[in-house]
Amino acid sequence: MSKEIIVNVDTRETRVAIIEEGKLVELHIEREERVVGSVFKCKVSNVLPGMDAAFVDIGLERNAFLYVADILPEAGEEIPAARREPSKPQRIKDVLKVGQELLVQVVKGPRGTKGARVSTRISLPGRYLVLMPDADNSGISRKIEEGQERDRLKRIAERIRPLGFGVIVRTEAEGQSEAELRHDMEFLLRMWGQIQEKSRKTQAPGLVHQELSLVYKIIRDVFGSDVHKMIMDSPIDYEKALELVDLMSPRMKSRIVLYDETEPIFERYAIESEIDRLLRRKVWLKSGGHLTIDETEALTTIDVNTGKFIGTTSLADTILKTNLESATEIARQMRLRDIGGIIIIDFIDMTNPKDRQHVVTSLEKALRKDRTRTKISNISPLGLVEMTRKRTGETITEVITEACPYCQGRGKLASPETVSVTVERELRKVVSQADEQAFLITVHPEVAMYLIGPHGETIDAIEKQLRRQVYVRSDDDLHLEKYQIAPGDLQQIEKQKLPFRKSDVVECHVVRNPFISLPASTAWMDGYLVDLENGGNYIGQTVKAKLKEVTRSYAVGEVVTNPKSKS
Repeated sequence: MSKEIIVNVDTRETRVAIIEEGKLVELHIEREERVVGSVFKCKVSNVLPGMDAAFVDIGLERNAFLYVADILPEAGEEIPAARREPSKPQRIKDVLKVGQELLVQVVKGPRGTKGARVSTRISLPGRYLVLMPDADNSGISRKIEEGQERDRLKRIAERIRPLGFGVIVRTEAEGQSEAELRHDMEFLLRMWGQIQEKSRKTQAPGLVHQELSLVYKIIRDVFGSDVHKMIMDSPIDYEKALELVDLMSPRMKSRIVLYDETEPIFERYAIESEIDRLLRRKVWLKSGGHLTIDETEALTTIDVNTGKFIGTTSLADTILKTNLESATEIARQMRLRDIGGIIIIDFIDMTNPKDRQHVVTSLEKALRKDRTRTKISNISPLGLVEMTRKRTGETITEVITEACPYCQGRGKLASPETVSVTVERELRKVVSQADEQAFLITVHPEVAMYLIGPHGETIDAIEKQLRRQVYVRSDDDLHLEKYQIAPGDLQQIEKQKLPFRKSDVVECHVVRNPFISLPASTAWMDGYLVDLENGGNYIGQTVKAKLKEVTRSYAVGEVVTNPKSKS
């Protein structure tokens, strides 16, 4: 399998793209301080017996969450022997108290309004091993499947494991010598010693050990023998990477390449366009089918559709092919977007049990390439697959976007008609509380058309009902859902907002109006609506028109000169 790592380093952001078989499968972005994996000396702020958890201050904006199961018995206050009951789980009130200081590691980063999640069970990952202080066992990565190799690594792990430490042998250790693993162990033990020493000197809350930079983590976790090359556009980081690889795997130094062309590296490898696509809900498949991905705080749903794919043999065959292609793409999208938590996949219904199992097997096979732990169920009678993917922080979408301040992340806006009804309702409220006889309403052009109505019927009815003079004007720069209602002096508003009279020739821009049928159309003149009796042939153009009737919110006219395109 062809695998490349592309590294783009800018002043305020580092981005790493992992490409397999010419396709972008992972994107990592680092902007702010590194939190997940970092070790802090914290102070307990609040103990919650009802939740068997505590909030601890680690020095970040929001307190971190510490669950009782993530506390080593040694980390909390020793429970007196008389009160100790081995058959019962430990309770948070027995192991922690407010003001107590602990050494914790962030296991999940802050997300949305939630703070980080921390644990006293610290683990330090290296190139080949994961060192776990205060544990006393060894394990082998489940991705190492060959029995003899697992046994060999197990024996090595037991020989090099210090007393009172736990160790996990990582997938990258497959085929490595005992000397390589021992070297990695020595490195991790030195790191733990430095953490302990700094912890004694650090005042809580405070950072004791910061997780390594994104580039270093990629070299440690991803830059293995299966990587063809790693291309970097930063000379400084390129030199650092060479030094790191020289310590870890000297024979792989030749695979690190410095990119020094003028074209941006992510443009050169067509990654920028991929990033634009991963922000979209709809993902098209080669066959013509598509996925629809919706992320919420509770879970992520992925819907599979045949779309434009009509197949050639039978409906069952078309559905099976779409589902199989979708399974591979779903696994890629989960890695690419770093989707975590509960995931519900709605495959197209299949009546044949063998076809359903074929799709599940295909999904499981595609997920084996994912370094993040996943757990998958079978297809339910409703055709749904429930699965989980370990979540450690924000998804890529959450990193590079934020919720729309207008729709609050719903992805929906109120329709122009809905906004116009809201404006009318708000106008009634303002009129009931004001003595002025004139009101200026400024709205988006699409809302203005609904508020004025066909041939002015709506605004005329509003004025008659409220017994007030209303001037409606549009503003192209105003957000669709925003509006302004301003009471004012009748003569002053008339002078400022209605400076033209019947028979005036004005310049206006013609647009389509859903309320008016051809050959008529509508035009805008500095936010003032003009119904043109013969404007249908000039939509999108700027014309001169003669006004035949003028009211407070709209006029009626006709085109009198040849139009010109609006620049």
